Amino acid sequence: MLIAGFALVIGLRFSMLGAWPVLPFGVAEAGLVLLMLRLNARQARASELIVLSEDELRIVRTDPAGRRREMVLSSGWLSVSLEERDGRVPRLVLRRHGIAEEIARALGEAEKRDLAASLARALHRVRNPEFDNPQLRV
Repeated sequence: MLIAGFALVIGLRFSMLGAWPVLPFGVAEAGLVLLMLRLNARQARASELIVLSEDELRIVRTDPAGRRREMVLSSGWLSVSLEERDGRVPRLVLRRHGIAEEIARALGEAEKRDLAASLARALHRVRNPEFDNPQLRV
């Protein structure tokens, strides 16, 4: 509302000086800014949550309207890969038995590379646990 009021004050000031075309453009500009802010707030409600447990990887996606979709993948046969694309951000894909699921679509290249490395390490730790038995220590 502050932006709309500011644009209206400027538009009225210029219309009093004889530059009346400034007023409609100011109103259109303020309306466009408010529309973009609303669209941005709506998109910000979307999320993706990835939870890795000992036997499964759970992907919970929430779209901008608030609808949730959940996918569960067995962590035993899961692999993480980055699909490079010329001049574009690579795709981060989880694969298992011919099923491919892209994750982290909203992230940039550096964040996807970090997430891929972290997921690969976490999956390796889940598949190859280290057992520490004090009685077996020498």
